[in-house]
Amino acid sequence: MKKFRTLLDLFFTFAKISAFTFGGGYAMISLIDHEVVEKRHWLDEEEFMNLTVIAESTPGPIAINSATYAGYKCAGIVGSVIATLGMVIPPFVIIYLISTFFRDILQIKAVASAFKGISVAVAIVIIRAGVKMARKILAKKRIRIALPALVLCLGFAITMSGYLGGFHVSTIWLILASGAAGFVIYAVKSFAGRKSR
Repeated sequence: MKKFRTLLDLFFTFAKISAFTFGGGYAMISLIDHEVVEKRHWLDEEEFMNLTVIAESTPGPIAINSATYAGYKCAGIVGSVIATLGMVIPPFVIIYLISTFFRDILQIKAVASAFKGISVAVAIVIIRAGVKMARKILAKKRIRIALPALVLCLGFAITMSGYLGGFHVSTIWLILASGAAGFVIYAVKSFAGRKSR
């Protein structure tokens, strides 16, 4: 009975997030954080940070990957399926209804104006999620601050060089390089820890 309640809770939590969030997966991160970490305590802050990294690094939309991971953490494979369905079904139904009955919905002035206002709110929600995650990173050790700062500077430098000199590097290489650097740092720390024992 308790597991059934957990599954229902998972479904309706992620259904609520996906039904009432505009702007895609990044806009949902802040709401997922609020529901999963602050309100329901399914994950702690460290786990949520790891969840976000894994969800972004693996194929598929970040919001769906986050729901799958959180569901698995709470109730195993069944939980991951239920949480994923909760994240997928409401947007699917809404988009299906709009595409079927309201093909020219964006031609309606009131709707177009509403979406312009929503786009501003979405930008604020995404910025809020970024600031929140940055604060969590800054609260950790310096090595954890240095790596993201280095990647950010490197990404900015490559982007600017692309605009100025036509030089282009795929962000995939940045992700792989960051993963490799993180692995090396972890390996060095583990080796140093064993040696000090």
